[in-house]
Amino acid sequence: MATIVRYGRQFGRLDESDPLNRMTIGVLYGGPSAERDVSIQSGEAVAKTLAGAGRTVHRVILDETFDVQMAQSLGIDVAFLALHGTFGEDGRVQHILERAGIPYTGSGPDASSMAFDKVLAKRVLEKNGLRTPAWMSFEREEIESLGALDRLDLTPPLVIKPASCGSSLGITIVRSACEIEGAFARALDYGDTVIAERFIAGRELSVPVLGDEPLPVIELRVKSGFYDYNAKYISEETGIVCPAELTAELTARAQATALATHLAFGCSDVSRTDMILDANGFPWVLEINTLPGMTSHSLLPKAADAVGTDFLALCEFLVLRAASRGAGRARAA
Repeated sequence: MATIVRYGRQFGRLDESDPLNRMTIGVLYGGPSAERDVSIQSGEAVAKTLAGAGRTVHRVILDETFDVQMAQSLGIDVAFLALHGTFGEDGRVQHILERAGIPYTGSGPDASSMAFDKVLAKRVLEKNGLRTPAWMSFEREEIESLGALDRLDLTPPLVIKPASCGSSLGITIVRSACEIEGAFARALDYGDTVIAERFIAGRELSVPVLGDEPLPVIELRVKSGFYDYNAKYISEETGIVCPAELTAELTARAQATALATHLAFGCSDVSRTDMILDANGFPWVLEINTLPGMTSHSLLPKAADAVGTDFLALCEFLVLRAASRGAGRARAA
């Protein structure tokens, strides 16, 4: 069958054999979480790129009132999720879209909720034999009932962080006992459950998985020594080395760890696993992100670009994977 090409006033020369030219893509971003600003950066980058390539794009800026009826009213064929934090990464928006019959990018509700809840995530990692720092979790009521946090008998160095938040919000590296109380207070600003985790010294790595393949390993070199919110999204001084300067053996070890983590959670299409490579060359998994950032500072686009996949190709790949999954479900039904 011959390829039919038409010319459109809006899009210019379009190839009718390209399935993306027959789709309306809804880019969902914003949301009610503390990471709303980052989500808006990601969403705008995706929407601008897809629209600039002639795709039909609807920008959908969400708040907490989004439901199945609203989803069905959008008139979209596929949803590109550029959400971060609560409601976007915890499985709720995925559940709504599934009930609405709209395919979406990224992982399903179960994988999303397990990865977002750091307590559940720790259990998944341990169950699957993946090396992760020793940890304990504490509830707000438990902490408040103690009166004094020195009763917890925690020994620095530690990492104190909220159990359900991303973008390194509320995280503190505690190096002395006098810092513990303030660290718990900061973590409690972002939720009712706090994790105290053993601090692992080493090189900070991040490895995205795209499709079923790990991308190049990224090393983060931060002057402050911690890849916090400022280092991720604001500072121009953060060193991002991609591919990381590792031996072939260490590269393979980090990539295998990321892929094993991706599979352990049942992720789809894309994820990014953050880890510490210790002095003995062992990677320790800190967390997995099921909706990695898509901003100018984000790691997934940098790793994809390192293997020749530019930002547009990355976005279109994720849309096509989502649409393919949706078509498969429709055929099965």
